[in-house]
Amino acid sequence: MKKISMTLLAGIIFVILSACNLSSNASENNKIVVGSSGSDAQVWNFISKSKAAKDAGIEIEVKEFNDGLQINEATNDGKLDVNAFQSLSYFQDYVKSKDADLVAIATTYLEPMGIYSENLKSVENIPENAEIAIPNDPANTARALRVLRNAGVITLKDDFDSFGTIQDIVENPKNIKFVPVDGSSTARSLPDVDASLIGNSVALDAGLNSIKDSIYHEEINQDTQANINILVTQKENEKDKNLNKLSSIYHSKEVQDFIKKEFGGTKIPVKKPVEEIVNNQ
Repeated sequence: MKKISMTLLAGIIFVILSACNLSSNASENNKIVVGSSGSDAQVWNFISKSKAAKDAGIEIEVKEFNDGLQINEATNDGKLDVNAFQSLSYFQDYVKSKDADLVAIATTYLEPMGIYSENLKSVENIPENAEIAIPNDPANTARALRVLRNAGVITLKDDFDSFGTIQDIVENPKNIKFVPVDGSSTARSLPDVDASLIGNSVALDAGLNSIKDSIYHEEINQDTQANINILVTQKENEKDKNLNKLSSIYHSKEVQDFIKKEFGGTKIPVKKPVEEIVNNQ
């Protein structure tokens, strides 16, 4: 009898443990910890209090950071369930350089990078031997050079990609001098250069609107696929049911109305499968 009881007890323990393992996921108890920064954190703080999140049965806690590298590291270490701050190209550069076990699960928006100047009214006015500031991290360096190419300022190699550099410029007719600066400093550099390539989050923090204040800015097209922002989590959580509700919550009318009003149309919504934008790069 004792032997049967012990066997029964072992079986019960096994079932309980198995159930725990099956229910274990990134969003245990329907709570999701989101890592973000700047204007993105502002959006997700709104989402955390939104009716859309409540209707989805999800509790969202937002942890704010000042550095994108730290956000990805915290996500990779499992300290965050998901992060919301980066473009696909920035993410790919991080994964490649750190061999990180992360995956993109949804698209959110495109924030146009723009060319800004305190003195110039158009790209045609860029003078000979001008100094132009560009972000110094690999993904945004390549992005800035693409913007300048599309604006007709320079010509790049035909095979230029998301890891391209200044060395891939084949024509620089105005003999522009490029000044690499930290991405967060591109707006602060404006008084010291003829023009600066500024990402939208940095521009917003500086009180600039990429649609209204830049002399040229990106548009959504084949060339900007890699600049679409994404939600990122650990690969093991890729199929987590609650994490996969975040895209619908983000793209809900309630949230999109807030974003449009708060950021003056500079966060252009993009709701495409991640696989589609990866394949179209």
